[in-house]
Amino acid sequence: MEVKDLQPKEVFEIFDEITKIPRPSKKEEKIREYLLEFARKHGIEAVADQTGNVIMRKPATPGHEDAPTVILQGHMDMVCESDHKGFDFENNPIETIVDGEWVRANGTTLGADNGIGVAAALAVMNDATLVHGPLEALITVDEETGMTGANGLQKGELKGSILINLDSEDDAEIFVGCAGGIDTVATFSYDRSLAPGDFHYFKFDVRNGLGGHSGGDIHQGRANANKLVARFLFDLMQRHEVAVSEMDGGNLRNAIPRAAHVVFGVDTRHKEDVRIAFNRLVADVENEFKGLETELKLSLDSVDKPEYTIDARTSRNLVLALYACPHGVMSMSRDMEGLVESSTNLASVKMPSEGKIVVTTSQRSCVDSRKYDVARMVECVFLLAGAEVVHGDGYPAWSPNLDSRIMKLASEAYEELYGVKPAIKAIHAGLECALFKQNYPELDMVSFGPTLRDVHSPSERMHIPAVERFWGQLRRTIEKVATEK
Repeated sequence: MEVKDLQPKEVFEIFDEITKIPRPSKKEEKIREYLLEFARKHGIEAVADQTGNVIMRKPATPGHEDAPTVILQGHMDMVCESDHKGFDFENNPIETIVDGEWVRANGTTLGADNGIGVAAALAVMNDATLVHGPLEALITVDEETGMTGANGLQKGELKGSILINLDSEDDAEIFVGCAGGIDTVATFSYDRSLAPGDFHYFKFDVRNGLGGHSGGDIHQGRANANKLVARFLFDLMQRHEVAVSEMDGGNLRNAIPRAAHVVFGVDTRHKEDVRIAFNRLVADVENEFKGLETELKLSLDSVDKPEYTIDARTSRNLVLALYACPHGVMSMSRDMEGLVESSTNLASVKMPSEGKIVVTTSQRSCVDSRKYDVARMVECVFLLAGAEVVHGDGYPAWSPNLDSRIMKLASEAYEELYGVKPAIKAIHAGLECALFKQNYPELDMVSFGPTLRDVHSPSERMHIPAVERFWGQLRRTIEKVATEK
């Protein structure tokens, strides 16, 4: 069976079309044109704003013109992670696979985050049978790497008073709050040295980690490939001179790094000690992540001598900083049981140009002061190591409103349809709702969606029965808003 043939067909047909359109963050031209063409084809009013967001409008069902205007909101970009080296996300479609009750991709991220939300919004805008008040659809750009679209949304562009964010990932759960976030980026400057000729050189490689969302999955205790590389090098540096030539790990600030590698050398006399240390690490990692990281692979191979290495002082400072840098859950919420309050992700290590090494981290918290506190901890680690450190602009937390009317209607809708009262939660991830509050402080907002697992990784998958329940809940909620007295 193909994705387009799944139920609800009106949603999956659109989702199938979306998966065929390349849409990396900051390169959304093709998906934006698709959205505008969809609107033209179906007679829906649509515009692209100055930031690149697409806004659609649909008048109310006759007799419901006085109902509150509901905004359906999602984002058009996707996280691009692949098991296939060189997969071209800018030009190639996502190859989808129906696997029992799940939809997944063939070795890449699926893009259900947030393709399924966008598909549901478009399906609502094209639904001639739904009873509804005035509707708007807001599809934003660059949610995954900067929330540029939400930041750039101007006052007065939206008319609605209720917003339903379609970017959550758990069936039977309604989200009314989210963490804020900030990026902390450290840059090391190094001198090149000629690689010692009497050294033996290795490539230490970590791959096939689970990775995942740095907010939604941070509490799972998954392996961080950058931390494993630093751990191995630190161990070797306690006994030997280590010449580091190349280091690369992770990609996106909001993904737990699942792969990393380093090219390094030690005095030829000590090469067997490197292999012993490697075998010891492999045994320790297998024990520490037993039953969790079942596909994680560590390898050590001899390589040709590189031409240059990083100067000894910088390479040592880099390794010390990476090993010392905090990663994972920093504190749990005392207000909502099971919610991560604050966390930090050691996201990527890159050598973008000669003489520079850039380390990207991201911090999240539902308490703004705590977000900055953790970011400063990370800053101090890298300042002590001699790096230059800058922070991004960040985004605020979305504070829960447990008196929200749309929350109550969405909860009633799910319970009426499926006989289960959904859980009311906050999420330890960034949702654009927090930014919308800046220019639209009176918006009554809620977020819900179908079950997704392992988003931001090639293991991303979507539960098909949950999509049907998500679609039913969305339609019923919209109807309840329109008919509420």
